[in-house]
Amino acid sequence: MGKIEKNKVILADLALLIVAAVWGGGFVAVKDALDSTSPYFIMTMRFAIATLFMGIFFWKKIKKIDKESLKAGIIIGIILFLAFAFQTIGLQYTTASKQSFVTAVYVVMVPFLYWIVTKKRPKVYNILAAFLCLGGIWFLTLSGEATVGESFINKGDSLTLICALLFAAHIVAVGHYAQKHDPIILTVIQLGVSGILSFICMILLKQTPTQLGKEAMIPILYLAVLSTFLAFLIQNVAQKYTYSTHAALIMCLEALFGAIFAVIILNEALTVKMIIGCVLIFVSILISELGTKFLTLNKNKKMANTIDR
Repeated sequence: MGKIEKNKVILADLALLIVAAVWGGGFVAVKDALDSTSPYFIMTMRFAIATLFMGIFFWKKIKKIDKESLKAGIIIGIILFLAFAFQTIGLQYTTASKQSFVTAVYVVMVPFLYWIVTKKRPKVYNILAAFLCLGGIWFLTLSGEATVGESFINKGDSLTLICALLFAAHIVAVGHYAQKHDPIILTVIQLGVSGILSFICMILLKQTPTQLGKEAMIPILYLAVLSTFLAFLIQNVAQKYTYSTHAALIMCLEALFGAIFAVIILNEALTVKMIIGCVLIFVSILISELGTKFLTLNKNKKMANTIDR
């Protein structure tokens, strides 16, 4: 690899690290916004603003939307909306640090959903990752008062697990439709659909705020502009210039950043049990993402352009 190419890889890795940090900070932003406004208002504003920016930036591509792309985007958008709805509502009942790791479980779930859809069995390391992940969830969600025989998953953690399953379904759906349609067009449509559904729920559930201050708008703008719009653009470009092993490893850090920011900014506490749970989940994600490369650390070919949440 020449010097110029090495520099591109380094810059791409740094860019992906920024994306992981921004996404990790998203958990803190949502938790902060929930203190002063409702879940569906947050989602409405997040997706509406992000869709507006995407529309302005990719106007020429959007004009090429056809019936089939619209249909695919709507299906993906509904799944994305449900995932974020469970995640945002769930964060009302749990901590940002816990949710960042429980949400990341979607990585371990994806191979098993692919099994259902494509009949292609998961690898042995996927099964190992699943068992480690279950152990991690047990440690992470076990409260100080609960014992082994008691119910230990609270409402927020349960909703977040459903959210993780939906994010896994979203990955599978995107993987299917992105082969036939322009990924950027699909992204714009799914963001728009999520925004519309969020708005409908906000109206029906009477969650429209009577007043809105900077306490809510600053984190909402962070979510819309940085965590959704800019993070997507950066990830989309950076993954063209680095290796799949690099990208997988760096993107796994989203959960770690989420927990770190929650402890620093929100003053959340991490118990020994929670730390053990986080470590187990993190290792399970690494194994699921990298497979045998987690042990061999062999370099892989450059990663093709993909869509993430």
